[in-house]
Amino acid sequence: MEQHRFEYAAGAPASRRVLVGVVGSGDLEVMIEPGEAGKTSIDVTTSVNGYGRVWDAQLTRVFSAEPRAAMRIRIHDFGATPGVVGMRLAEAFEALASHRDQEPT
Repeated sequence: MEQHRFEYAAGAPASRRVLVGVVGSGDLEVMIEPGEAGKTSIDVTTSVNGYGRVWDAQLTRVFSAEPRAAMRIRIHDFGATPGVVGMRLAEAFEALASHRDQEPT
């Protein structure tokens, strides 16, 4: 097992917590919590040794594309491929956005 930490610039804190995936099922799990304003921190626990550069490339692609809410993200990968990681992150961001769209104004 390896652990990696990444940080990216961000906006205001995310509106709520989100959990997608289930570790017990052997599936990639992503947990999101509101973060410190201006910063997203990501902790990755991976079962694949020597995969740090792949994680760096995948997360930089996702978090450099557009400004996102400030989040504290924990990822347990269970050997997931970069494509699955991208899909699971998109699912988590969609859950955050749908919650925001449902809040009363």
